[in-house]
Amino acid sequence: MLRRLILIAALLGLAAGAGSFWLLWASPGPKAGPHRVTIEEGSTLASVASKLEADGVIPGTARTYRAMARIFGSSDPVQAGEFEIPVGSSGARVLEILQHGRPMVRLITIPEGMPSILVQEKLAAIPELTGPTPLPAEGSVLPNSYDWQRGEMRAAVLKRMTDAMTRELDALWAKRKWNCPVNSKEEAVTLASIVEKETGKPSERRTVAGVYCNRLRIGMKLDADPTVIYPITKGKPLGRRIKRSELNAITGYNTYREPGLPQGPIANPGRESIAAVLDPAPTKALYFVADGTGGHVFADTLAEHNANVARWYAIRRARGEM
Repeated sequence: MLRRLILIAALLGLAAGAGSFWLLWASPGPKAGPHRVTIEEGSTLASVASKLEADGVIPGTARTYRAMARIFGSSDPVQAGEFEIPVGSSGARVLEILQHGRPMVRLITIPEGMPSILVQEKLAAIPELTGPTPLPAEGSVLPNSYDWQRGEMRAAVLKRMTDAMTRELDALWAKRKWNCPVNSKEEAVTLASIVEKETGKPSERRTVAGVYCNRLRIGMKLDADPTVIYPITKGKPLGRRIKRSELNAITGYNTYREPGLPQGPIANPGRESIAAVLDPAPTKALYFVADGTGGHVFADTLAEHNANVARWYAIRRARGEM
């Protein structure tokens, strides 16, 4: 009879202990939060529990928390990344987030027409990323917003950008209309980068592309200022007028001196500029000049173009720009 009473008491004690553990497991840590928790690659719950305890994220001690996790939690590993722990999260909820939650996502945005040297600088300027920053080939990055996580390699983020360009270019090239004399995907990106730099007005892209396609078709020089600037600044703003010596320089990019496309892209063009080159507007125009409103006016003949240029100069003189 005594042995039975002892056994019952032991079982009741175990039950009471388990109940206390469960209440603790369902309780939040001493600091309400929200908390931002960073888990390094290769970490285990055992290796991060002490930090969770020190930051007040979990209830009880690190040792107690690990024991509760073994009893009540999943045996899945914790993930690497940065996690947001909401206010008042229980010990159980903390483990669920670290094991199965989605790491915090941050975005880096590459605008249309950004040159590769600025893409490199933008990635290098994010201190939470790791590793060296390769310089991507000009025209190899698709402008868009890309997610990244704390501790991720810069090269890995860059690869997502270049992989996206490869996929997009392949898809657009497969649907090309053949009415522009570009003979490869690389040539299409090169011309698209000029279109991107020449107009910031989406409605004009196909017409600007049409003008350049017409010039290429008849062997006429493209006369594109951004191609002259590119070898000087690698795509960064020039900040001054182009010099006569630069218009005469042999650089492989000077479309004022030589007909045809430059030797490569001068920026990373967006999807719409590439699409415009592969399906340009049906136009006879060979010329365009700014119209004073942020767009351009187009002309089929040199006489029409000269008249448009005269109007543009009059606008600039009235603004005090000349």
